[in-house]
Amino acid sequence: MGIRTTCVLAATVILATGPLTGLAHARADLDCVDFAYQEDAQAEFDRNPSDPYRLDEDQGPDDGIACEILPHRSTAAAATVTALPTRGVQGGVGGGTGPADFEVVLGVGLVAGAVALAGAYTVRRRRACGGSRNT
Repeated sequence: MGIRTTCVLAATVILATGPLTGLAHARADLDCVDFAYQEDAQAEFDRNPSDPYRLDEDQGPDDGIACEILPHRSTAAAATVTALPTRGVQGGVGGGTGPADFEVVLGVGLVAGAVALAGAYTVRRRRACGGSRNT
């Protein structure tokens, strides 16, 4: 396989897999066990009523009430007890959110530079050995 073919193949792989890096950091599926109280699950359900996380899974028809099995906050307890966040960075307890845009650009630049250096090294070596091999 020639050096041009190898470089084109490497560039194609990099360009084809680059856009998929966002999928590696996609938000995980939420379940009722991810919430401490029904009100928290209801707030998430109300953000997107199409219910992509299936939080309204009771036996009957969909009634628009998420995670009915979870306990409710009482109005007195809500003023004194604060539930711990359960959703990482979005809940305020840290964690990764994926690479920033500049990190992706930096990574692609580093890979492109490495490919260019490997190609230049190969061309220089072939010229030093008296040209390409034609067998």
